Amino acid sequence: MEAILKDPAGAVIGLDFDGTLSPIVPDPDAAFVHAEAPRTLAELGRHVRAVAIVTGRPPAKVLELGPALKEVPGLVILGHYGFERWEDGRICAPPPPAGVPRVKAELPLLLDSLGVTDTAIEDKGRAVAVHTRRSADPEGALAALREPLTALAARHGLVVEPGRLVLELRPSGMDKGHAFSAFLAERAARSVLFAGDDLGDLAAFDAVRSAGLPGVTVCSGSAEVTELADRADIVVDGPEGVVALLRELTSAFSHT
Repeated sequence: MEAILKDPAGAVIGLDFDGTLSPIVPDPDAAFVHAEAPRTLAELGRHVRAVAIVTGRPPAKVLELGPALKEVPGLVILGHYGFERWEDGRICAPPPPAGVPRVKAELPLLLDSLGVTDTAIEDKGRAVAVHTRRSADPEGALAALREPLTALAARHGLVVEPGRLVLELRPSGMDKGHAFSAFLAERAARSVLFAGDDLGDLAAFDAVRSAGLPGVTVCSGSAEVTELADRADIVVDGPEGVVALLRELTSAFSHT
């Protein structure tokens, strides 16, 4: 943190979206960005080398849930774990893998056959996620689905990424760690901070620690995921705490 404060122009700030810049809610389509986050990121971006949102969501969905993020100068969104990139109002992406639409077609029948129908299927374009937060027994439903969804993903060349009461079926070969490491190298970062809340963010934490730079990892804390807090340098209280930390950073930059 000292290195970031002394040399903000060399700092790259990486942030997860769900649970970090937006709250975890039963309906993923209602996970709107924290009201103060866009303005805070815009102020932060004037001091640091780069601000990147690194997420499993498609960039278009992030911008739908946080339209004001479009106005953050220099913001980059690395969506779908880096498969898609939004920058300067444009999205760059390769064609979606063939296995994803096949999985989407088979999922409803599979869930019905397992008797697990009180779930939410989220179409992410390049991935599909099954949320159990609405279930009467969310943890039990997640456990019951883990093996069948892993088998379904494998049949179609996909992998399963577990999260906070969600199992995401997506292409292999990319994760937040790979995406963030490449971004740090691209921007020639001299220091780095990454904030996340879920198991998928552990790869980004590892990227911070393996970058050979002064770095700090921040956990957007919750009662649902404790492993991330155990691995973080700083633990804050959810998205509210993340935004407050970023505001403190910006204030410190302004007085140096």
